[in-house]
Amino acid sequence: MSFAVKQEQRFRYFEVGDGEIMVLLHGLFGALSNFADLIRNFATSYKVIVPLLPLYELEADKTTITDMVDYVSEFIRFKKLDKVHLIGNSLGGHIALLYYLKNAEHVKTLTLTGSSGLFENSLGDTYPRKSDKEYVSKKTAATFYDPKYATQELIDEVYEIVNNRERVVRMIRLAKSAIHNNLRDEIPSIKVPVCLIWGKNDIVTPPFVAEEFNRLLPNSELHMIDHCGHAPMMEQPEEFNRILAGFLKREI
Repeated sequence: MSFAVKQEQRFRYFEVGDGEIMVLLHGLFGALSNFADLIRNFATSYKVIVPLLPLYELEADKTTITDMVDYVSEFIRFKKLDKVHLIGNSLGGHIALLYYLKNAEHVKTLTLTGSSGLFENSLGDTYPRKSDKEYVSKKTAATFYDPKYATQELIDEVYEIVNNRERVVRMIRLAKSAIHNNLRDEIPSIKVPVCLIWGKNDIVTPPFVAEEFNRLLPNSELHMIDHCGHAPMMEQPEEFNRILAGFLKREI
């Protein structure tokens, strides 16, 4: 399956399939490719839509998590979507939660994997010198249980981001805004069914974060995947898809 990105007005997105609507939200270092196995698995029975978040394209002072939520809200209105199954990884999960809190009537279910919103470790306390590619490689690999998933292509993408001053400024603003936007008090008001799919070996949002989400969310179920880090849909796609399919089948 080729992932041909569409451009309509200010929105860039990928869309495939037909049926109930599944909207996927990537994280700070995420991309369309992060969801490749999920898309291939569900495109035969759902309409799968992936908006590409403008993480490094807006003005620096307009690059916060609330700006990303506004972007997603505008996109969903533009596409005239309703009763969506909203799925978010890492920062994308945080955006999904905030979107629901403002637009509950448009969300049928939430699925969070490695989501921020309660607690998260950053890529690092300081950013590496331009020449320090080994540092970037180690930090990228640390987000996975199995470092083989930190491909050279992914490492190069992260290296390019942290060596571009304008992108780093935006990345820092986004990360700080996410940390300051803690949702502990708001989460108990989320009544929609929520599926939490977490890597047991996630060091960015460790397992205790998933357990706290599960405790606070009144209508949630928690699934932990062994030998898995911060991106279960990439590292353990078969298990992730099995869990997600079962959850959606129960809730449709």
